[in-house]
Amino acid sequence: MMAYRPVPLEELFGQIMFSSVVTRSDRQHLRSAILGESLTDNEKVIINRLLYNVRRGWVKLVDL
Repeated sequence: MMAYRPVPLEELFGQIMFSSVVTRSDRQHLRSAILGESLTDNEKVIINRLLYNVRRGWVKLVDL
């Protein structure tokens, strides 16, 4: 069984922007990051950019 390895938010952002979709597991990862330890300024910028792209319709939320 493979151990869970959290993906850095920078890498997750790249994956989401490349695919133009946010999966259920992506949302769970983002939720954990927000509710977990304090975020760096760079991580806050990444999350804000993702939310902006979702609001603009450039990135879709999917249940995969």
